[in-house]
Amino acid sequence: MSFSPLVTMFYLAALIAIVASIKVVTRKNTVHALLYLVISLIAVAVCFYLMGAPFAAGLEVIVYAGAILVLFVFAIMLFGLREDETHYTPPHKGLSMWLGPVALALVLLAQLLYTINHQGIQQQLSATVIDSKQVGILLYGPYLLAVEIASFLLLSGLIAAYHFAKDVTYGGQK
Repeated sequence: MSFSPLVTMFYLAALIAIVASIKVVTRKNTVHALLYLVISLIAVAVCFYLMGAPFAAGLEVIVYAGAILVLFVFAIMLFGLREDETHYTPPHKGLSMWLGPVALALVLLAQLLYTINHQGIQQQLSATVIDSKQVGILLYGPYLLAVEIASFLLLSGLIAAYHFAKDVTYGGQK
C-alpha cells in the first residue's frame, strides 16, 4: 500500500490538527491553548487546500484563525483571568512554551512550501479547482464532517472560556 505525496501530506496535516486540538483542551494556560488552536485551524485549512478547496482554506484562515481567535483574545482580556493565569503559569518561563506550536507550525509551513514547489501536486490540485457556489454545495455535502470538526473546535474553546470565566464564589464555593 503506497500513498501519493498529496495523500501523505493530507494525513500529516490531519495528524497535526488532531495533536494541536488535543493540546488545546489539555493546556491549563489559556494563551497556550489559543496558540495550539491557531495551529489546529491552520492545519485544517491545509487539509482543505490539499482536498482541492483553496476557497474553503482561505475562509478557514480568515474567519476562524483570524476573526474568531481575535474574539477569543478579547474575551480573555475582558474576563480578567489574571488569578487563573498566575495559578497555572509554568514555573519557568522562556521559549520552551513556544516549542510545541512552533514545531507544528514549521511542519505545516514545510508542507505548504513542498506543495507549492512540487509540480505534480500542483497539477493535481489545479485540475480540481472549484468556484464559490461549488464550495457552498460541498461544505454542506461531502465536507460537512470537516466543517463540523471546526465548529467543535470552536465550541471547545468557548466551553474552556466559560470554564475559566465562571465565578468560583458562586454557590458558596471558593
